[in-house]
Amino acid sequence: MINHKRILLAEDDEDDKMIFTEIVKALIADSNIHFDAVDNGVQIMQALEGAPHLPDLVVLDQNMPQLNGKETLELIKKSDRFSHIPVVIYSTYNDSRLSNECFRIGATQIITKPDSFEGFKEMIKMLMQKYCSV
Repeated sequence: MINHKRILLAEDDEDDKMIFTEIVKALIADSNIHFDAVDNGVQIMQALEGAPHLPDLVVLDQNMPQLNGKETLELIKKSDRFSHIPVVIYSTYNDSRLSNECFRIGATQIITKPDSFEGFKEMIKMLMQKYCSV
């Protein structure tokens, strides 16, 4: 049986979600990686709770309505079922206080959101190599 890797993204900015999705789909065309994107932390928790196979990586935008990245991270890390999943927080600004708090809660990595298509591509390649062995 082929072991499929899974990436789950929560991103409320439609442009950033489209760019992220486009790059991931191009990079995973010949791989065993499954990718899904949702709009916010509430939807990511619903996706996790309903998932027969948990993701190998969760990427959370920090600034989302309903549940922001940090709040969603707290819910994931408090759950016995989900706490082992690596969670990356990415944000348009680098706030050291927020980063320290997210690391304390259990974030695996904090990334400043790239401001270019090439920057997104490099970030996603790095995430796939690090968390999905691609």
